[in-house]
Amino acid sequence: MRSLPPSVSSRRLRWFLALPKLGVVLLLAAVVTLLWLLHQNELEEERTSLIKDVLWLEQNLRFHLARSEEQLQQLASDLGSQPDRKRLFRIRASHMVKNNPDISQIAWFDAKRRVIDALPASTPADSGVEAFGPAATQKAFELAILLNKRIYSEPFFLSGNVAHFALVMPIYGDKEVTGMLVATHSLEDLLGNLVPWWFTEKYRVVVVDDNGAQYAAKSNVSGTPSLSYELPFDPPGHGLSFRVTSYQGAGNPLQRLLAGAILVLAAGVFWSLWIVRELMKKRSNAEQALRAEHALRSAMEDSLTVGMRARDLTGRIIYVNPAFCRMTGFTSAELVGRDPPMPYWIPEQLDETLELHQAVLDGKAPPDGFEITLQRKDGERFQALIYEAPLIDGNGQHTGWMASILDVTERRRAEELARQQQEKLQFTSRLVTMGEMASTLAHELNQPLAAIASYNTGCLNLLAAGAFDPQEIREALEKLGVQAQRAGRIIRRVHDFVRKSEPKRAPCSLAEIVDDCLGFIEAEARKRRVQLASDLPPLPPVLADHLMLEQVLLNLIRNGMDAMSATPAARRVLRISARRRAEEVVVSIADNGCGIAPEVRDKLFTAFFSTKPEGMGIGLSICRSIIEFHRGRLWVEDNSPAPGGSGTIFSFTLPLESA
Repeated sequence: MRSLPPSVSSRRLRWFLALPKLGVVLLLAAVVTLLWLLHQNELEEERTSLIKDVLWLEQNLRFHLARSEEQLQQLASDLGSQPDRKRLFRIRASHMVKNNPDISQIAWFDAKRRVIDALPASTPADSGVEAFGPAATQKAFELAILLNKRIYSEPFFLSGNVAHFALVMPIYGDKEVTGMLVATHSLEDLLGNLVPWWFTEKYRVVVVDDNGAQYAAKSNVSGTPSLSYELPFDPPGHGLSFRVTSYQGAGNPLQRLLAGAILVLAAGVFWSLWIVRELMKKRSNAEQALRAEHALRSAMEDSLTVGMRARDLTGRIIYVNPAFCRMTGFTSAELVGRDPPMPYWIPEQLDETLELHQAVLDGKAPPDGFEITLQRKDGERFQALIYEAPLIDGNGQHTGWMASILDVTERRRAEELARQQQEKLQFTSRLVTMGEMASTLAHELNQPLAAIASYNTGCLNLLAAGAFDPQEIREALEKLGVQAQRAGRIIRRVHDFVRKSEPKRAPCSLAEIVDDCLGFIEAEARKRRVQLASDLPPLPPVLADHLMLEQVLLNLIRNGMDAMSATPAARRVLRISARRRAEEVVVSIADNGCGIAPEVRDKLFTAFFSTKPEGMGIGLSICRSIIEFHRGRLWVEDNSPAPGGSGTIFSFTLPLESA
């Protein structure tokens, strides 16, 4: 093996020896740089902590003064409107002075600036405002009268060279200033009671003005000042500021151990590199899984037909999915970041929509959703069904609201068409019922008309004979009028029943509706030899449509009479009863007929299902629709107490007017 020349070997050895030295130099440089950076970071953290503490202190003082101001304003309001004002002042002012050590005195002046009362009462009664402070207080008093609002005075010094400021609050009575309240605050007591002990262990707090004059101070530390931060003290204002100064403390022992710790940590660098390598592999795998998850979620969002919209707690849109963009016609860039009013709101309904929007932000959204009219970008309007739910982040914090939005325009159109068809079907049902009763009504009308003709012929015969008693003519004419009114009532009842009208729920008497139905059906009941019996106690008015409810009763009564066609005549009794239950009325129609088989009962209220050979199968279906329109329920049960046969009872509920 060929050996290297000595010069080359020496050079190589020097290089190998220099490398550790270079490493030590680099390590020292790294340590020095790191220590310097740590020191700078510590200073920055100290400054940040100082600013946060100063802001906290300023806010604490501001809140305290705001509470005192609210209490004084409430006292001024009560003094202007309530009797026994002096007793009220003594009680409330004593409470404020006791619970606010910084308030050295509260004085009450009348409109002529004479003192009415003061706590503590260190000034003679009937003194003027000049007795309660220097020119600063008097100047604030004048300014409060001039501006008709509360005024803070400039700082001033009282006995013992203690700085104070005054809050002047006007008292109003009959829309004019009838007096003034003056609350004098001590700056020393304000700092002494509101600056906590831990704050004074870290900082020195001083209240100064624009010229640097000191008015109050508090601190429990000493040493060399380090950092200082100044913040305006408003209220009371007038150039006052907080100046908070931090002081250098003992050195951090961690800094002295830092160099040794770095040497220890250097040994673990190579091991940590291996750990970092493993972590990088895991991170790469996690990123790949995250990309796959994101692609899956994006595909799911793109396939959704339900619009999704997320808003923060202020109402600003932070997310919309493609379905919502297609629904409104706006792009995601046009919607995300928008504040109310939104571009898809109806212009003429902005106030109502904004009120609903605020209710959602307040957490008052209906749990079963709500409907609202929105418009697309091209101006087309559509009905939207919106469900709102809280948006919770990964830390469990409520950060906004997530809405699911459905376009229900076509559904509402279909429902409206079904409603119109149902109304036509109800009207057709009434016409069918009227047709089935036509012969009976014709017979019923024939009797009063025949009586009218008979009375008219008798009157004419008496008049033709020339010898008549006027009293006989009068009695005949009165009877003729009674029969004419009877015929008119029958015709009016038929006209009202077949007249097509819009359903309208209004308070009406259930007894009157039952009486009208019995008057309508009594002719047919006599023909079928059915006895109609009603048992209706005094009931409050029900909230219903008179004509629709009459149609339900007539249909159920006629069904009951049909069911008793094979029942012996002596037992053909149909009973109509009602009873009150909580905030509703239960109406029952019971017959002694053949009853309803169990296999038929499940399909009884199905449209176009009928047990009669000539039936259309729409009567009971319409009855159930009408009762549900009235927020009631229709059901059937056996009339088991009926002797000799089960019979049937149809019952339905109606809400009372007050429900």
